[in-house]
Amino acid sequence: MWSQIQRELKKQGKSVYWLSKQTGISDNTIYAYKNHGIEPTFSKVCKIADALGVSLDELREGRE
Repeated sequence: MWSQIQRELKKQGKSVYWLSKQTGISDNTIYAYKNHGIEPTFSKVCKIADALGVSLDELREGRE
């Protein structure tokens, strides 16, 4: 899922720091998603999708 989040951040010119401030999710937690492949909980995915202005389906794109 991180690749889709990262794609949206890049597309929108936003940073992990921005995402952290918008969602209330610590930047350490977001970096854990990025660097350690940890999957965010459903509630955190919802916060991320809302902050990025995308649907949950868009963040799931490419997943089987």
